[in-house]
Amino acid sequence: MEPKKILITLSSVFIMSIAVASMGIAYAGGVRGIELLGVMVFFTFGIIVVLAQLFPAGMLFSAFIGTAVFPARKTEKPVQVL
Repeated sequence: MEPKKILITLSSVFIMSIAVASMGIAYAGGVRGIELLGVMVFFTFGIIVVLAQLFPAGMLFSAFIGTAVFPARKTEKPVQVL
């Protein structure tokens, strides 16, 4: 199986699992009928958008902490936490 097909399959499974979990949360919250699909789409894309922002923010934050605590040059002092 070529890597592109694997990526598409894994992405589809990930999105479908989020969608099913969102539908379960909405159903347990008392949403019934056609509104269930709207709430499921809202929850699903909301979670995907948050994850899309969270991963780069986490990488930038960890890079900032690494730079502040362990400087690149050995002659510099790291930032002291008050």
